[in-house]
Amino acid sequence: MDTYDDSGYGSVWAFLILAPLFFLFAVAAYIIGSWFLMKIFEKAGVQGKWRAWVPFYNTLIFVKLGDLNPWWLLILWGGTVVLGWVPVLGWLIGLAAFLYTLAAAWRIGLKLQKEAVWLILYFFLAIVWLGINAFDRSRWNTAIPAAPWAGNFLADNTVWSGIPSQVPAGGYPANPATAPGAPAGYQPPAGYTAPPAPPAGYTAPPAPPAAPGAPVPPPPAAAQPPVTPPAPPAAPQPPAATEPPATEPPAAPGAPEAPKE
Repeated sequence: MDTYDDSGYGSVWAFLILAPLFFLFAVAAYIIGSWFLMKIFEKAGVQGKWRAWVPFYNTLIFVKLGDLNPWWLLILWGGTVVLGWVPVLGWLIGLAAFLYTLAAAWRIGLKLQKEAVWLILYFFLAIVWLGINAFDRSRWNTAIPAAPWAGNFLADNTVWSGIPSQVPAGGYPANPATAPGAPAGYQPPAGYTAPPAPPAGYTAPPAPPAAPGAPVPPPPAAAQPPVTPPAPPAAPQPPAATEPPATEPPAAPGAPEAPKE
């Protein structure tokens, strides 16, 4: 006895009902995501709002703003399409493409004064991450330390019309995490800008006074000039002997005057 099985028809009806819903959901997500990207591109100084609405091209710009070469993302996408039928390899290439955009989101977050922990939100809800960065009061700042891949093949060296260069004026500031004397595992705060170099002829200020109770080193002894004995005083000279002029005593009264020669 044959029994009527309508399971095949039920699957068809479920597909016909759910497929349009998934399509509308995808279209709404794309419109909202492109709108958020447009606001982020405006903060970054990208010319032309239409760039945020072009599929795939807007993600390439996003990666370029994150200091990564956009052509490598395009290659990863191509590899996912061509090798997607390979059970493991296609999945790994798709994961590499997502991690590539995750690294770009990290750099964009730094330029918008966001800590690295915000990547957790991007990993699970990228559209929420885009919305927060699109409408908060953060401002675009390229004066952050260079990316770890700045000197290799992943660095962005392309020049696209309407996309401003992400190299800050005067070059990248020094990374405090790699500066001499930095503690191990130190992570600079988001948006950190290294202090400017001192001007020519700058003299460092004297050391601060020692803390109370600390032994104070004795001051350095001043150089003493050689002591020379004073010259002895000159011997006194005796006064010169002078003879008084010879005078004759006065004559007595009444005595005759002596004859004059």
